[in-house]
Amino acid sequence: MYGKLGEVLRGELDAIRDQGLYKDERVLQGPQGAEITVGGSTVLNFCANNYLGLASDPRVVEAAKAALDKWGYGLSSVRFICGTTELHKQLEAELSDFLGMEDTILYAACFDANGGVFEPLLAKDSAIITDQLNHASIIDGVRLAKARRFIYDHADMNVLEDRLKEAQDAAFRLVVTDGVFSMDGDLAKLPEICDLADKYDSLVLVDDSHATGFTGPSGRGTHEKFGVMDRVDIVTTTLGKALGGALGGATSGRKEIVEWLRQKSRPYLFSNSLPMMICGAALEVLRILREDPEPLRTVAKNQAKLRDGLRDLGFDVDEGDHPIVPVHFRRHDDDAIMAQNMSRDLLAAGIYCIGFSFPVVPRGGARIRLQASAAHSDAHLDRCLAAFAEVGKKHGAI
Repeated sequence: MYGKLGEVLRGELDAIRDQGLYKDERVLQGPQGAEITVGGSTVLNFCANNYLGLASDPRVVEAAKAALDKWGYGLSSVRFICGTTELHKQLEAELSDFLGMEDTILYAACFDANGGVFEPLLAKDSAIITDQLNHASIIDGVRLAKARRFIYDHADMNVLEDRLKEAQDAAFRLVVTDGVFSMDGDLAKLPEICDLADKYDSLVLVDDSHATGFTGPSGRGTHEKFGVMDRVDIVTTTLGKALGGALGGATSGRKEIVEWLRQKSRPYLFSNSLPMMICGAALEVLRILREDPEPLRTVAKNQAKLRDGLRDLGFDVDEGDHPIVPVHFRRHDDDAIMAQNMSRDLLAAGIYCIGFSFPVVPRGGARIRLQASAAHSDAHLDRCLAAFAEVGKKHGAI
């Protein structure tokens, strides 16, 4: 039976290779950090979500080891059977406090958190109003719900208001948005979204995966940055980026919402408990954030230097204040090929970065997405800018 399907798949794979769009996986030969080993060479890493530089921090590693020694490797169970430990409850409590919410429920990943939040809460008499560029996990999670779906143009508050008006006959309405949109690094207009939600009696959900730990005065996220912590009903987020960089996700929100998810959310009910060593490491990251704000200041400084330096070189880089720094090639007809070729030559020059093209981003929207980290030094940033200058001139990008 596989013969026909295999033939089709081989043809499709050959086609994306011929277009230069095949996604190779580069194999790391050591731990995550500002410098990594790939193919036997040490290169600078500018495309990880390791925003605070804590993925391989000795304090975090030791906390994970201590949890492993105390609690073992895994629980072989889901939470409601015999898979809940004191460590899980402690992490949920500390995340609730950190995010300014009443309660928190842990998942294996934020993809699961988003996959498990909509269907239990919103029936066919309800409505979900979602940003056009929301993360794939939100899109998939919304599809699982029986609620009506309304999509508004990215960050367009006029269209959002129109969609809210269209959904006024719904029993409940939920506006859902990324706090930070991962391909461009732009931030949701949370004050305006909350104003419209109040006007049209809607709940608000924010996926803050690319903000938790380093956005806002104390790193609590976009809802802290914009002063709307008491106006957002649900936050979904991850432990796999700034908060240690391994696995794990969470939904944090109103007490009754989280309690209902514990009873009804399928990814929670039917997935093994989050490993305790991840819980221990995440708790250590939260402790570090409480006691040392320096990584927040460093990543903010580094992203500004990287963004400004690329713009000064002549690259097409948006304004912004987030560590995600996309280098666009929208002025070029062969944008996807340019992104792939430049990322290949940048790797040869010692800079690890990835070119993104369709279907990860819209057609014509190819870019290299750079990500600054608190682990980067000024020397790292200077080497990155020098390499971009050389490779960009070679390919006619600048």
